[in-house]
Amino acid sequence: MSSTFRDGSTAPWPSARDAAGTPAVLPWGAYEQHGAHLPLATDTIMACGLARRVAESIGGWLLPAVPYGETSTNGKFPGTLSLAFDTVRSIAVDIALGAARTGFSCLVVVNGDYGNQAPLRAAAKHVNATMGFKILVVDYPGLAEIAIDVLDTPAAGPGIYHADELETSMVLALEPGSVEMGLAAAYYPDVPPTFGSTPIGFDELSPSGVLGDPTAATAAKGERLLELLTERAVALATNFVGGLPAR
Repeated sequence: MSSTFRDGSTAPWPSARDAAGTPAVLPWGAYEQHGAHLPLATDTIMACGLARRVAESIGGWLLPAVPYGETSTNGKFPGTLSLAFDTVRSIAVDIALGAARTGFSCLVVVNGDYGNQAPLRAAAKHVNATMGFKILVVDYPGLAEIAIDVLDTPAAGPGIYHADELETSMVLALEPGSVEMGLAAAYYPDVPPTFGSTPIGFDELSPSGVLGDPTAATAAKGERLLELLTERAVALATNFVGGLPAR
């Protein structure tokens, strides 16, 4: 762990002043259904787990997580709370502006939900264009390759990991008390060829909200997934921070 790492959730403002010039790291999750066995906050739990490891490795200031995201595809399931695209973008812009005013060198966003990708990138583009402050959005780099190496069950489709062995394993590693493995059940939908090209609600694909097989999940697999994701995410963040212009 870098000696300059600080968890901003427990830090007073003078510590933030003294951390000027270091990168800020922001976990961004979602609050959406993940089957009957995983908590609604699954994406936030996973984003926080990876973001902490990234911040520790690069000597960053770990910001509190944003626990909501653009998750309208799960909107038909009770409990899911979704933000609009423009809301995610605006929140990201505001946080970035505050980070810049504080004196952080940049913002590294560790994103835990697919729906956040486009609005977060739009925010990064806007902030860079208007004030030159850099944002890196990290989206579980190399996840498909890592999943093949670690997991025993196939994904529900290309790039589809939801309440399956992968996500269940990661939550078992991070917050095992929130997982009800006795309720875990596999469901493999018939994924239409238009998936990803047109909006399709997850309720149209799976009555349980599960896409894949969570029953083979273990905490050990989750730790291995986190280890491999951390290696790739830290490499990206290190390259990004090292290439920043002087401020």
